[in-house]
Parts: sequence; C-alpha cells; structure tokens
Amino acid sequence: MDLTLTPEQQAFRDEVRTWLRKNLPQEWTSRVVAGPDVPRPEFYGFLREWQRKLHEAGLLGLTWPKEYGGRGLTFMEELILHQELALAKAPPILNILGIGMAGPTIIAYGTEEQKKRYLAKILSCEEIWCQGYSEPNAGSDLASLQTKAARDGDSFIVNGQKVWTSVAHVSDWMMLLARTDPGAERHKGITYFLLDMHSPGVTVRPLRQLTGDAEFNEVFFENVRVPAENILGGLNNGWQVGITTLMYERLALGFGLQVRMRIALDALIELAKRTKKNGESATQDPLIRQKLAQLWIDTEVFRYTGARAVTKLLKGELPGPEASTGKIWWCDTHQRLQDLAMEIQGPYQQLTKGSDWAVEHGIWQYTFLRSRANSVEGGTTEIQRNIIGERVLGLPKG
Repeated sequence: MDLTLTPEQQAFRDEVRTWLRKNLPQEWTSRVVAGPDVPRPEFYGFLREWQRKLHEAGLLGLTWPKEYGGRGLTFMEELILHQELALAKAPPILNILGIGMAGPTIIAYGTEEQKKRYLAKILSCEEIWCQGYSEPNAGSDLASLQTKAARDGDSFIVNGQKVWTSVAHVSDWMMLLARTDPGAERHKGITYFLLDMHSPGVTVRPLRQLTGDAEFNEVFFENVRVPAENILGGLNNGWQVGITTLMYERLALGFGLQVRMRIALDALIELAKRTKKNGESATQDPLIRQKLAQLWIDTEVFRYTGARAVTKLLKGELPGPEASTGKIWWCDTHQRLQDLAMEIQGPYQQLTKGSDWAVEHGIWQYTFLRSRANSVEGGTTEIQRNIIGERVLGLPKG
C-alpha cells in the first residue's frame, strides 16, 4: 500500500498530535506502567474516563458511520491514530471488546434500532462489553458449544456456562453465542444474542491468574431471559455473525497490539540503558544489543503487516484469515521481549512488587507472567496455525 499521506490525512495526524499533546494524562505518563503495563483492575476507572475523553474528541469509532457517533473516515485514519497513540505512549482504552468487536458486528448485522441503542454507548464507555464464546468443552472447537437458548414466547431462556470471559466482572453486555436448534448441524443451530449482563440468573465468578489478577471469568446462565429482539443477524445464523466478530477481533488486536508493542519496546530499551552490567550499560553488551535490534525489526514487521491488512479493508473487503499471522507474530515477539526484560535484570528478575529492591516496582515481573497467556488468548497459537495452513496455504485438514 502507499503510505504517503494525503493533505487530509496529514491534517488528521496533526489534529491527533495536538490533542494528545494537550490531553495526555500526566498521572499516566509519569508512571512506569505507561510503558509495559496492561490494563489492570486498579486502572479501570481511570481508563473509562480516558476513553470518554477520546470519544468526545472524535478519536474513537473513526470508521463508524457519523449517524452512530463515528466520523465516517477510512482505516488509513485508524492506522494513523494508532501510530500516534504509540508515539505518545498513550493509555489503552477499557472497552476494547466493544469498540473492536461488538460495535463493528452490530454495524454489519444490526437493525436500525440496535444500532441506535448500542453504538454510541460503546464509544463513550457508558456500557462495557464482553465476549461469550468459549466454554469448558468448547474452546478451540467453538461449534461444540452447549449453552442453550430455548424459545419462550417473545423471549429465549438461556442456560449454560462460558469461560475465559475477559472483563465480564465489569461488563454491561455480552456477545453471546448459544444453541437454539439442537437438531441442526453443529454450525447451523447457533444464534448470536446481545445479552444484558445485569439480567437475573447471570453469575460471574473470577478466575485468578498467575499474576494475581482476575481479569478472566467464568459466567453461568440459569434461566436467563433474553428478548427475541436482542438477536443479532437472524435466528440460527449465529455462526456467520460470530465468525465476523472473530475477524474484527483479529483486526482490533492488530491495531491495538501494535501500539502496546511499540510502547513496551521503548520501555525495554530504556530499562537496558539504565541497567549496569560489568560497570557499563546493558546496551553495550553485544548479545543484548543484538536481541534489542531483532525485537525492533520484528516490531516494524508487525506494523507493516498491519498496514497490509488495512489495504484489504480499504478495498472494501472484510478482514480474513491472514490476520492470524499477525496474532502469531505478536505472541512470539512479545514473549521474547518479556524474556529479555528478565535477562537484563539478572538476579533482580526474581524480585516482585513489594520488595524494596524490585526493579521498577516489579512491573516487568508482572508483564512477564501476564505474557504467558498471549499464546492462549484471542485464539491459541495452534489454532491460528491451523487457520493459516487450511485457509491461506490450502493444506488439507488435520
């Protein structure tokens, strides 16, 4: 693709830079967590307010139609925005599943009433969304899901369980896949619902992770009533709608993860500069320098791979299975980045938050542990490789 900016795109970039320079929260940029950290529970309130400000400035939902709170721009402007967010080391947004997945899917399949009801509140972070796909016996094999939704007049009664549901504990709505026709073929008896997480019968139980946080959850449904008007994309058409959401998930991850990767790499380089090895900066160690250089190269590869995905979108095509390559690339690169952070710290890598001698308050230890989940979340690396092999390379299944 041609990355030369048009005058209009240049003006948009200047607009974003000016706004960030004036509005970037000092309490974020002054903290170490502005570099390698991921959204943590103690920052949820702060990140909700940050997203609200971005929305009021017209910097969210850039490609969404204007009548639903967007700006009707292209994915090129979206790419420019994320590049500027990375350069400014800006905080992430809290409602990433709503903006990256629920919103675009509602725009693609929703009724006019659904678009007017949900989209604006997604952008403003008034309502946070989570994704109800994975189940204890239907993770990678999503078509095996067993959560049921039985018709009862103008509503459906939902019973079942979901697992690994990110931010369900603070979510207002869920993108729910449930089986509505048990007698149909596996892919044809599923319906996509917009489920109110405050409905009677919804129970959220946290899953404590290696880091000590509980950002993932189990969600149980016991006779939860969902109005039929909350079906998205038609009865028993949930597989098609759900796959669209997954394609947008890959896209959202591609945009957002590019930003976080660049911020983390810059923070890692600063860590290496400050760390002494044999009396001099760790950046003077030839092996450390080589590893840092390779990470920089791989981060740039990730950025330009994302630009290729934007080319497809600018042609009016939906994100495809090629996006799986970006997920695999990010996972491998980010985990190597965190491994290097531990190597640079030497024996201090064993000290976590709470120790007076912990490097940068133990934030790198936290992000190292958190990075172990990268190869599982958002579609396991094994499944992503299967997708590439079957749908991109044309290899036989199995």
